[in-house]
Amino acid sequence: MRRFFFRRVRMLSTKSFYNSLFFSLLLMTMLSACFFQEPAELVIINGAEPESLDPAIVTGQPDIRAASALFAGLTSPNPLTGLPEPCLAESWEISSDAKTYTFHLRSGIRWSTGEPITAEDFLYSWTRTLDPATASPYASILYPIVNAEEFNAGKIKSPSLLGLEVLDTNIFQVRLRLPTAYFLDLCAMPIMAVVPSFAIQSNPDQWIRSKSLPVSGPYMLGKWLLNDRIRLLKNPFYWDAPRTRCAVVDLLPIGSSVTAMNLYQQGKVDLLWDKELIPADLLDLMLERPDVHPFDYLGNYFVRINVTRSPFNDSRVRKAFSLAIDRDALVTRVTRAGETPSSHFTPEFCANYTPPEGLGYNPELARKLLAEAGYSNGEGFPSVTYLFNAAAGGSAKIHQKIAVELQRMWKVHLNVTVHLRQAEWKAFLSMVNNLDYDLCRASWVGDYNDATTFLNLFTSYSGNNRTGWASQEYDDRLEQAEQEVSVERRALILKEAETLLVKEALPVIPLYFYKGVLCFDTNKIEGIYPNPIDRHPINYIGKKR
Repeated sequence: MRRFFFRRVRMLSTKSFYNSLFFSLLLMTMLSACFFQEPAELVIINGAEPESLDPAIVTGQPDIRAASALFAGLTSPNPLTGLPEPCLAESWEISSDAKTYTFHLRSGIRWSTGEPITAEDFLYSWTRTLDPATASPYASILYPIVNAEEFNAGKIKSPSLLGLEVLDTNIFQVRLRLPTAYFLDLCAMPIMAVVPSFAIQSNPDQWIRSKSLPVSGPYMLGKWLLNDRIRLLKNPFYWDAPRTRCAVVDLLPIGSSVTAMNLYQQGKVDLLWDKELIPADLLDLMLERPDVHPFDYLGNYFVRINVTRSPFNDSRVRKAFSLAIDRDALVTRVTRAGETPSSHFTPEFCANYTPPEGLGYNPELARKLLAEAGYSNGEGFPSVTYLFNAAAGGSAKIHQKIAVELQRMWKVHLNVTVHLRQAEWKAFLSMVNNLDYDLCRASWVGDYNDATTFLNLFTSYSGNNRTGWASQEYDDRLEQAEQEVSVERRALILKEAETLLVKEALPVIPLYFYKGVLCFDTNKIEGIYPNPIDRHPINYIGKKR
């Protein structure tokens, strides 16, 4: 199988490219040896270089994975099911109206530098996340808390008005505005992790790069060398340290699927946990291998639309662009991993919810709507750009292939020309955050198993909206759903909100739901399991003895 794999790669790439690749990898290995004398027990390719490791700031999957290893919360996801289980909190009580949670921290929990972790640390951490000065894009996750939204918006200045209270050194109480069935799931998210006030206050801008960084999670930050690796070292003060499998773990920031696959094939990497790290032309072959594990999870791929720019400030244009996309052809010809094409935003297997159908494939209606908007047969349509993040080393990754296919469909069915623009990961995030785009590729992985993990993205107050779209009607529907105690009525209200999102306003164009792919040899690696939220705690992963 290995010989066949390399024959396929040679057919796809030139000899000179692979000579360059070999010497680049050799040089990288030699340079790394200067910094890392001890080999890692586990090596994982983590995707793009993280933008930050600050739990209040991280948004991308590579950032979240690394931050989750360093910082822990009251709860953590079970590696098998993804459901929340006790972490720094060993127990809790929930009031009869489901609006007050009283958490009891574990006795003797400490920062990696030896100082005790207390309820005051959680009060500081959550207040910091909500502080407008922090500019946390995930701050809305904490909005179920009393006065959290008002404090984050600057309408309330005093943090003492938040529904957060320290009852004792090890007792932390949280009061919610309304029942939130998935609140314990939220507590397992990195944004809810506890961070060290004493380190942040002494070095506010660069605390995450502090020497001997105090962390609360299973791993300490050994080194973070840009474009080389993040080295994680076992935290001996972590409450569950005896069950942390590996003493040394390396996370490699590699976005090139060719580089990633070659390192994996050579046995220099133990785990690939992104489908995009498998060369698209080899995906069919790889899915037949016993070390490649596909699974369904709460993740989708879609197009964001900047509704503040002409011509996309016209909903008819947005609908036309959606109706011109043949999603079945897209997943059959391009993605090819068994993804589910979809015109709605929320996966069918979200708990207690049935999503509405969105706009399907109808080129004739698409042309009619475009003509109504003043662009008959595409005439007079302005120059627009589709933005996507580039792969490391310039290799052809799935985002580029999707971009090319969408460009073709829009040209064929609407007679409009969409220019393609690549940007490196950090530049891409900056452009999207600042609405410096027309159309851009996007994806979302659910943080918890409820439809609101997807639908809350597009409230007017969500830092992850990034479309310029705001609807009071949409906000009201989600607020109404949160106050509804009937599971059935709540689902209907959420369905009304999603109908507005994917059939009427359309600030996004849903394309398909992910099929996750994990690459690892079950004869060598254990402790990693497919789960609906695609969260795989690193401390549970290790090599078989």
